[in-house]
Amino acid sequence: CYPHLPDFFLFLKHCYKSIFSLYSVPVDLDVRLRRLDLSNNFIRQLHTLVLPYLEQLDLSANQLDLISEGAFKNLAQLKELNLSRNALNNNLDSNSKALQSISRLQSLDISVNSLNGEAVELYLRNKSSLDQLKMTGNALTRLSHSLFKESKGLRDITIEDNTISVIEEGTFEPLSQLEMLNLAKNNLVQICDFKLHHLKYLNLSRNSLEYFFTHEDDQLYRLEILDLSFNKLLYFPIVPKMSSLRYLHLQNNMIGTLNSEATMVSEANSLYNEIIKEKIARKNNLHSNWRLMPLIYIDLSYNHFTSFPLETLSLLSSLETLNFSYNCLQNIVWNIRNHSDSSYSRQIFFPSLKHLDLQSNGLLYISPLFLNALTQIEALNLQDNSLQLCASMEHLRSSQSTQQISLNTSCIAFGRLRTLKHLNLKENKIKMLNPNTFQGTSLVSLNLARNSDMVMHEGALDSVQTTIQSLIISEINMTSSDLSLPCMPVLTELKAANNRLDIIPSSLSCSPLREIDIRNNVLMTLNHSLIHALSGNLDRIYISGNHFNCCDSKWVTVLKELQIEMPDMSDTECFTSISNMVMTEYLKNPLLYCSLHKKAQEVHFGQMFIIVLFAFVILTAFILFTRKRSSSKIQYNKKPTCYCIYMYTF
Repeated sequence: CYPHLPDFFLFLKHCYKSIFSLYSVPVDLDVRLRRLDLSNNFIRQLHTLVLPYLEQLDLSANQLDLISEGAFKNLAQLKELNLSRNALNNNLDSNSKALQSISRLQSLDISVNSLNGEAVELYLRNKSSLDQLKMTGNALTRLSHSLFKESKGLRDITIEDNTISVIEEGTFEPLSQLEMLNLAKNNLVQICDFKLHHLKYLNLSRNSLEYFFTHEDDQLYRLEILDLSFNKLLYFPIVPKMSSLRYLHLQNNMIGTLNSEATMVSEANSLYNEIIKEKIARKNNLHSNWRLMPLIYIDLSYNHFTSFPLETLSLLSSLETLNFSYNCLQNIVWNIRNHSDSSYSRQIFFPSLKHLDLQSNGLLYISPLFLNALTQIEALNLQDNSLQLCASMEHLRSSQSTQQISLNTSCIAFGRLRTLKHLNLKENKIKMLNPNTFQGTSLVSLNLARNSDMVMHEGALDSVQTTIQSLIISEINMTSSDLSLPCMPVLTELKAANNRLDIIPSSLSCSPLREIDIRNNVLMTLNHSLIHALSGNLDRIYISGNHFNCCDSKWVTVLKELQIEMPDMSDTECFTSISNMVMTEYLKNPLLYCSLHKKAQEVHFGQMFIIVLFAFVILTAFILFTRKRSSSKIQYNKKPTCYCIYMYTF
């Protein structure tokens, strides 16, 4: 932009953006420019710029390979420089000397320039004011201790997507202001000693890390976010004892491969002692450090756990969210070592855990003792497992003997989860939903989708009818006669797509529904009086994939008059005796289509009447003809007899 603005606004912010592709920097630039964006052009050489007020310069995605030594000497206010996606690996002497003349530079991006370590060191000379550095997608294989010796004020460094396999001791330690370090997508194999006390964010994802250890000391570490995802870790990391770590990403590793939790912890401690050359194993370093960690979030999805690491994770007293999806659990059993030889099972707790994701583990059984430990659980995701639900104790007592109750030990009962609000049971092959299955919970949302052929007994949702706000019962292969819903006075969302419903339950009239999804059922019409009852709150309804009767469409008119959204109306079809058509096409002229439908019905009735009448006439004629022929045969048979008698007399 190059507008004619008042001088005051021009002083605050001004910019120039080329409209056409450029092969050189324009010579007629306003010297008052504050921001200059020349990215995505074809500039190969950069000569002296006279822009004394320029603060931001973007030359990314050009073909720049030569910067004259004096190119930046008149840019006294330049603070941000983007040179990414060029060819700065050429003409290093001239290019590096040009950058050395910028004394106030705070942000530098030299990503994707095929730079090695020596080239980067040249570009970083005389950069004591540098605060942010990006070097993504270069050719760095090793980080030397002298790399940042003239840039000790760096706060944010990104060296993602290189081939770094070695980091020399002393490379980052002198950077006392460093808070964010991104080393993702490199070739690092191990972190033997993490010593960056001031760092708040560390990303080591997508390397080849096998372990991450920190020597024990009494210094406070400010690290809050540690991303070790997509590596080859076999063990939990041993983090600083005095840490501020709150978010730990360990997804897509190999943790749990060693099967038992005790083996994994023991081997991690042995390896740690070997690395720090501790001859005597003094204590459980992993657990002692984890016990002090103020972690609130940990992601352990896509690992190799075959058993749930109860003791290790229970040490995290502040943990609120645990993602344990896509592992190899079949059972969560209470395998806790007791403090004594007593046969009494020691109870541990997850006192802060609110969100637990166990999706896609192949779970068949969850110990009641584990559920008892979830004292504050609010959201539980059990999708894509093989769990069966227990009936409430009242129902069992009334329908089974004590012996039968004791045999039913493989099911899961939610009655002990009194804080539970959100439950996902999608794709569990659930066979039976007994009365008051969720008694004792405070469910707000419940997902029962894709439990094909599940039988829902009357009263199954009665115990949570006053709390449920979202109910998903899609893809259960359920008919209207199978579906029994109580009055749910706070239900705002119902998803019942891909079933065999031909009627929407009238009990929903007392629900303040805002969204309904009834796609792909066998509905021929909707009860417009029910729609009127829901109209005070209903915002959206999905209806496609049903077998609606075009000429019984008063409900469509009601929905349109009430301005209720039908997002899939253009995909919705209706049917007449003549053909099927898209609902929107029918609604353009419903009288025409329905008059044709009526005429077709009249013609059809007339044709049927004529056919029946014709058939009656033919049948009557046939009967008369048959009788007449029978009579003729009788008379014919009598004549010879009489004739014979007559001849004999004569």
